[in-house]
Amino acid sequence: MAKRYDKKHRLLKTGESERPDGYYQYRYTDRRGKRHTITSSTLEELRQKEEQIARDKADGIRSDAQNVTLDDMFELWRRLKRGLKGNTYQNYCYMYQTFVSPEIGKFRITALKKSDLKSFYNSLVDDKNLKIATVDNIHTVLHQVLAVAVEDGYMRINISDNLLKELKQSHNMGQEHRKALTVAEQELFLEYLRRGNVQYHHWYPIFSVMANTGMRVGEITGLRWEDIDLDGGMIEVNHTLVYYNHAENGCYFSIHTPKTKAGNRTIPMLDEVKEAFLMEKRYQEFNQLKCRAVVDGYTDFIFINRFGNVQHQGTLNKALRRIIRDCNDLQLARNEKTPILLPRFSCHSLRHTFTTRLVEAGVNLKVIQDALGHKDFSTTMDIYTDVTRELKQREFDSLQEKMNKKRYKGNSKENSET
Repeated sequence: MAKRYDKKHRLLKTGESERPDGYYQYRYTDRRGKRHTITSSTLEELRQKEEQIARDKADGIRSDAQNVTLDDMFELWRRLKRGLKGNTYQNYCYMYQTFVSPEIGKFRITALKKSDLKSFYNSLVDDKNLKIATVDNIHTVLHQVLAVAVEDGYMRINISDNLLKELKQSHNMGQEHRKALTVAEQELFLEYLRRGNVQYHHWYPIFSVMANTGMRVGEITGLRWEDIDLDGGMIEVNHTLVYYNHAENGCYFSIHTPKTKAGNRTIPMLDEVKEAFLMEKRYQEFNQLKCRAVVDGYTDFIFINRFGNVQHQGTLNKALRRIIRDCNDLQLARNEKTPILLPRFSCHSLRHTFTTRLVEAGVNLKVIQDALGHKDFSTTMDIYTDVTRELKQREFDSLQEKMNKKRYKGNSKENSET
């Protein structure tokens, strides 16, 4: 066969040609004997496509995979699936059609990436608030659909492998719900938010104040600039921001004053708290944010959203779930043997975390009662008892670990001598 060149006198390979309009094309035959043609505006781009076709051929990937969507593969799975009970089969179909198809069903199977599935799973948990058992069912059918795609030559690997396990790890699902963060967990959480290169940096001030004052969420979201004395380092707690969701009156915020004298109190600022307030002030000035909310005559709230409205507890807890997830993802990516992971916790957990730090530091019980705004001393004592019990167990566990190490070293020494 005579050699062929393009207009730039470049040698063309078998199957390549240059069209009169300047475009390049490549013709080839797949393993089923069907002819195909691909085009490109440049020879370099055409040859990149040729290399991909060669890799697909070598790996047994079908030439028509480029046009197949995830929904198409689901229909194939439906036709092929056998051995499932009627109810189970119907449930799997419902899960796919309700949750998978509307979100990622139109994705081409060759373009679908593991990151797409991970983002999809995260949205099921964080945005739709689905339980892990439901996500497990969705994963089961999706994994089977992708397994058919691999077996039939549409994909190289099943990109959903181990994805549910990773989801559970990053969200710490299946673990016992703990009331307070450990010192290591608290440091990890706040340090993650402090980093200026993370998307959650703007959440640091409010969560730092929660973790270092023990104030209730409504007390913090209701704080005004006039309620804090940055020079004197004091916070005056004299009201709470409350959110109502009534069937008749609708949704709205309201201000409640403390029911007891104990709720009306002053709290000294730790250095971290003062720093957090100053960071929030600088952040709002830089972004030209101003409070636009007026609730029962109260305004100039410290913690506001990007629209100038007061913060909602539901929004804060939702942000926490995403922060926990992404922080844990980062920790797991480091491949450490025993990484520190954040447990699932809420805003209220940070109040209990602060209480735990006070007890660990040996702070006077009366001071703890006053700082937390407990009317009844028994409430403080109950928390104190729970925390001291946890501390006692932790100390005994540490002692046992040290004794086990000492015993191991002793046995190793005796064995080496004999």
